[in-house]
Amino acid sequence: MKKLGLILITLIAAVGCACSMTKASDAVKEYLSKYNNKDSEVMVELDALVEEEDLTDEEAEKYKEVMKKQYSDLKYEIVDETYNGDEAVVTTKIKVYDLYQAQQDALKYKEEHKDEFNDENKVYDAKKFLDYKIEQMKKTDKMVEYTIDFKVIKKDGKWTVENVSTEDLEKIHGIYNYSND
Repeated sequence: MKKLGLILITLIAAVGCACSMTKASDAVKEYLSKYNNKDSEVMVELDALVEEEDLTDEEAEKYKEVMKKQYSDLKYEIVDETYNGDEAVVTTKIKVYDLYQAQQDALKYKEEHKDEFNDENKVYDAKKFLDYKIEQMKKTDKMVEYTIDFKVIKKDGKWTVENVSTEDLEKIHGIYNYSND
């Protein structure tokens, strides 16, 4: 599941946005609206990545539901934008479901209730735990807020969100490990 999340956020970084808007913040709004609107590019990438994982059809659909909910309910506010010629930094506050904490809570539960994730032969069944973890992610309604500084570059008269870091993509997806901050 972690592999899926990292691959997902890496490829979605390529989705990017080129906007002919007049302000750098317009490019950030367009970029984030692709998540909110579950843009076809985002959904195609999500489908392709889920297909590459060792998930049952049911697990894949549940995971997609989690991510679609995350995308739809992502909230954002442009806080500031600073310009240096054809480069800008757009400071944005986002609010997303705290899927990181849901996963951590699931891991803690697993440690405290190991027998629940064993098969009929009393052997640990990773699929049982994966089902449980996805269900906990699906149920979560706890949200977390982050600040992201998007780098935006003007190319050929169009503002484009550039090089969104893995850390910032993890924040957008709600899986950022903030416990080390």
